[in-house]
Amino acid sequence: MQNFLFQQALQPLLFALPAETAHLTTLAALRAGLAGGPGVLHDPRLEQEFWGLKFHNPIGMAAGFDKHAEAVRPLFKLGFGAVELGSVTPLAQSGNPRPRVFRDIAAGAVINRYGFPSVGAETFTARVKALRAAGPLPGVLGINLGKNKLQEDPIADYLSGMRATADIADYWVINISSPNTPGLRDLQHRAALTDLLAAAQNLRAEIAPQIPLLLKIAPDLTDEGMADIVSVATAQHISGLIISNTTLSRPGGLDADFAAQTGGLSGKPLLNLSTRILREVWRATNGAIPLIGVGGIDSAEAAYAKIRAGASLIQLYTGMIYAGPGLIPALFKGLLDLLARDGFSHIREAVGQR
Repeated sequence: MQNFLFQQALQPLLFALPAETAHLTTLAALRAGLAGGPGVLHDPRLEQEFWGLKFHNPIGMAAGFDKHAEAVRPLFKLGFGAVELGSVTPLAQSGNPRPRVFRDIAAGAVINRYGFPSVGAETFTARVKALRAAGPLPGVLGINLGKNKLQEDPIADYLSGMRATADIADYWVINISSPNTPGLRDLQHRAALTDLLAAAQNLRAEIAPQIPLLLKIAPDLTDEGMADIVSVATAQHISGLIISNTTLSRPGGLDADFAAQTGGLSGKPLLNLSTRILREVWRATNGAIPLIGVGGIDSAEAAYAKIRAGASLIQLYTGMIYAGPGLIPALFKGLLDLLARDGFSHIREAVGQR
C-alpha cells in the first residue's frame, strides 16, 4: 500500500519539481512523519554483527540523502538497519551553485555535483546529540566525513570531523571519493592515502578506539589504483570499505543532455561498474575486510548481486528515488527469498559466493 501510494500519487508530484527541490520536499515529509513505515526490519537470517555493532538487517541508507541529520528516526522507521549521515564538513559551506542535481527518469539515474553542502560539524553534532538524548536509536548510525572546499590541509579537516563527532558516531567513514570537490580523489593515491589513514588511525586510538573507521572509494579506479587502496587499507587496518561512490563515467543509453552534465552518476547505470569493483576488492582482500556495497540497488536481485560479489552490508539512495520507500521491505523480503532459493540459512553464507 505504501509503495502504491508513492508510485501513483506522490512520485508524479515529486518528478514535476526540480530534483533538489523534490529531495528537500521528501526530507520535509519524513520529518513531518508522513512516510510511515514498518520500523527497523528484523530477521535472524539477515542479522549480523560487525565492529561490535549489531545490524538487524543489511540494508542501509547511503550518505548524501540526509546530509544535515534532519530525518534520522523517520529513516529508521522505513526499515533501514543502518543510516549513514553526511557528508559533514568541519565548517559550514553551501556547496556548488544550483542547479546541481539532475534526473534521467527513463534510465533510473541521477547526476549530482553537490560539492559537500554542510551545516558544519558544530550544528550537525548538536542535532545528533539531541537525537540520541531523546532515546536510543533502533539501528546503526554512521557519520560520513568530508573536507571543506577551501581547506588546503585535508588531513586536518578529517581529524577535526572525527574529534567533533566522536560522541555521536557508531562508525566513521572517510569520504575521499566524491568527484565534486576539487582534488579530493587525489587522496586515493598511495602516499596521500597512507598519510591520511595513518593520522586518522592514530587519532582514533587516542580518542575513540571503539569506533570503526571505514573508507569510501570511487568506482573509477585503474587496476593499479585499486591495488594501492587495498594495500594501504590493509596496512592501516581499516575496519571496512564502502564500494562505491558515484562515477564520472557515462555508460551508453543515457539521455544526451543529462549525460552532458558534470558530476557523479548514480543509480541503475552504476550497478555493473560498482559491483565489478566490489568483486575485485573482495578477491584482493581475500574477504578479510568487511565490505559495504553501494551503487545501482533498486531490487532484491541487485542487492543480492552485491552480496554474492562480496558485500556483507549494502546501501542505497537513488533506488529509493525511483522505487519509493516500499523498496526497503521489498529488499528485505526478496533477500530472504533468494537466500532460501539458493539453500543458504544465513546471509553470511552467501557473501562472496560467485
